[in-house]
Amino acid sequence: MCQRITTFAIIAIALMLIALFITGRTVPSTAAACPGDFDGNKRVNIADFLAFVEVFGTSSAEANYNVQMDFDSDGRVDIADFLAFVEVFGTECGDGGDTNATGLFTQTLFHGGVTREYIIYVPEAYDGTSRVPLMLNFHGYGGFANQYLKYADMRPLADIENFILVYPQGTLLNGDPHWNSGLESDNNKSDADDFGFVEALIDEICSRYNIDSARVYSCGYSNGAFFTYALACYHSDKIAAIGSVAGTMMEETYNNCSPSHPTAMINIHGTSDYVVPYGGESAGLLSIDEVLAYWIGFNNASNTPIVNRMNDRGVTIEHYSYTDGDNNTSVEHYKVIDGGHVWFDISYDGSNTSRLIWNFVSRYDIHGTN
Repeated sequence: MCQRITTFAIIAIALMLIALFITGRTVPSTAAACPGDFDGNKRVNIADFLAFVEVFGTSSAEANYNVQMDFDSDGRVDIADFLAFVEVFGTECGDGGDTNATGLFTQTLFHGGVTREYIIYVPEAYDGTSRVPLMLNFHGYGGFANQYLKYADMRPLADIENFILVYPQGTLLNGDPHWNSGLESDNNKSDADDFGFVEALIDEICSRYNIDSARVYSCGYSNGAFFTYALACYHSDKIAAIGSVAGTMMEETYNNCSPSHPTAMINIHGTSDYVVPYGGESAGLLSIDEVLAYWIGFNNASNTPIVNRMNDRGVTIEHYSYTDGDNNTSVEHYKVIDGGHVWFDISYDGSNTSRLIWNFVSRYDIHGTN
């Protein structure tokens, strides 16, 4: 396998040099039917690589260099990045405008005068004949959906469980992508209408695919988790259950939170998270205990948790389950001892982070347990 990749790389680089420096190749349109398919032939191959480097540059010194395409963060967009690009987006794809097509597509939605972007994955089993759940997964501050997809990859799970998966892209704030989880006010540094965008996005996807609108779930990492909590507080008519990884609630969200229905919540957090401290030491942020207390109280769940403990490759994970809430909702917390600010690479009772979230939220619809 390594020899094949090396050979491919040599051929690719040689062809790239010939095309770029001898033939003066014209850049094709990037408005293809699927990511990476620059020439629109439903395949991602060497021709697309040549276009790839022309559009996105080959080094950070070039004006057209795009950090989103520098998958290995070495300051160059090269064959290694293209191979990573293919690994994420595949080598063949259908037309993202065809609601019968399965696979991974980058789509746009015009909202509030801004063209917004999202990545959608339609599992192979989807045929449109029966309603399926929708899972939204939000990246963290400074993140890009296409890179976040690589380490918070729920596609294998979507194929097994037959749900449609969406990774929305945040807009820029001071040069970094973000999610605006605050209400409109003079104190809010962001004017992005992310709540409106997500509502429009859910409506758009529900109009194109056979979605069970009572089973729309939201999860996120870091700033994406902040936003997920805010969605559950301010737009719970759209969201059945939520999951948070390395995130918490802002005091503003807590003070204004008013869900319209009992909402099941799963929280996964490390005790050594120095970006979003477990104890809530940062100004304006709730501790994880305060977040749990809010949702336990709102759902009228038991204050006495069922507690279990496991060790995964030297990492201790404590599981707290608060059950018997209204509409049979519950609150669950996985406390990763000495865990940092990451989308956790853990296994609890054979389930990784994505599986833990899905197994929990999928038990519920907007009315409670389904």
